Amino acid sequence: GQTSDQQVTGRQVTGFAMPGYRFVRDKLFVTVFAGVDVQYHVFNPYDPGNKLLGTHAGIRGALELWYEPTPLSMIAADASFSSVGASYSARVALGWRLFDKFFVGPEMGGFANGDDYRQFRAGIHLTGFRSGAVEWSLAGGWLVDSSDREGFYGRLNLITRR
Repeated sequence: GQTSDQQVTGRQVTGFAMPGYRFVRDKLFVTVFAGVDVQYHVFNPYDPGNKLLGTHAGIRGALELWYEPTPLSMIAADASFSSVGASYSARVALGWRLFDKFFVGPEMGGFANGDDYRQFRAGIHLTGFRSGAVEWSLAGGWLVDSSDREGFYGRLNLITRR
């Protein structure tokens, strides 16, 4: 491992395949997923003592919730857990429909990789804008992490449905 005063930068590439099932009741949608998770981690400077170094495979599960309590509002939440490094994430968002085209509002979330790293995010999202078969979601805000760093984050999601 590295000494406590040395800065280590980690990079991660994650891929997973998770079939799921969606439960629908009026304007409430709950989707559960489970499947295989493959992650690749590299650290600079090289950290041979880090248990996440290299390629790992495990299982991942996830849960998504979407609810429209009124025609002009939404609540979304999602959570995910992986057996690789005992990593997990969660996010919750509230939104109000604008221009009958999309929802906008605050979001909060975070993720962690075991006991080694945690990150908290708070920002604004734009969700549900449709362009042809694609649904867009954008978000941006501020993050803080367990390494005493902070800064801007951005997120872009593209979803297609049949």
